[in-house]
Amino acid sequence: MAKFASAGKQSASVMKEMQGHIIPSVGTVRNYEQALTSVAQYVKESRDIGDLRQLTPNQAHIYLEQRSEMVGQKTLDMERQAIQAMMLNVTGKLNPNEHLNVIKSDHQQILKSRAYSIEQVNAVANHQTEKHALATAIAHASGLRAHELHSIRTITERSPNERPANDYKFSGREGERYTVHGKGGLVREVCIPKDLADRLETRRLENPVQVTDRNVNYIQTYDIGAGQRWSNSFSSASNRANGWSEGAHGVRHSYAQERMHELQTQGLARELALETVSQEMGHFRPEITETYLR
Repeated sequence: MAKFASAGKQSASVMKEMQGHIIPSVGTVRNYEQALTSVAQYVKESRDIGDLRQLTPNQAHIYLEQRSEMVGQKTLDMERQAIQAMMLNVTGKLNPNEHLNVIKSDHQQILKSRAYSIEQVNAVANHQTEKHALATAIAHASGLRAHELHSIRTITERSPNERPANDYKFSGREGERYTVHGKGGLVREVCIPKDLADRLETRRLENPVQVTDRNVNYIQTYDIGAGQRWSNSFSSASNRANGWSEGAHGVRHSYAQERMHELQTQGLARELALETVSQEMGHFRPEITETYLR
């Protein structure tokens, strides 16, 4: 199908090949077609993909990771299932025994304010083991996601992907530059304060190790908390220290709000400050960052 075909026509064409003999349910066909229309729109806006049928499993994973901050789990699962059905039965991009990884939606975590104060974050860290406490301090100071803690590398070891960046990125923040493997396959630059970077380097592993977290493999270079285990440690420590927990993702809310305050105090207009924080946090749209400011 030509690239200029509408997203709706692309998804309808795919579903026409599955309707009846592969997917007998009219309701499922309708839901899958709607889901694939969203995917096809993303494909049309991408420079690297021709049309919906050319979507690869890796590109689908990147798409689903991006969507995980925009939609709830039900919608995300529907889109994954629709893509998987297309790749198994129409395009042959997946073998019969293959499947797309389940991606967890962060949308509900973003919808309400979950920010911790600096004092609350410190209280959490004081109730954790050293490796998890360091991870908490880094995640808070640098705006990292739980799974990104697995993938920290120095910027000399791994360069970030080319992404739009204005002159105010990390303005007013001194520290060492590292990269992490973030949402949508993005390798992004982060700034870790010098004291935390020094502590981090004392925990560098002699040989990097492979770890599996939520069915995804990572190569970890530092002996610090990360992923599900760190998230669990954070929640448990917050309940002990503060009497409640909003989850580890709350430290990203804290980072967003603290950076917005810092940048606006420096004199940046709100729109420019929001754009800057969005770039620092690895968001693909400033509107996502906006939801962290509630």
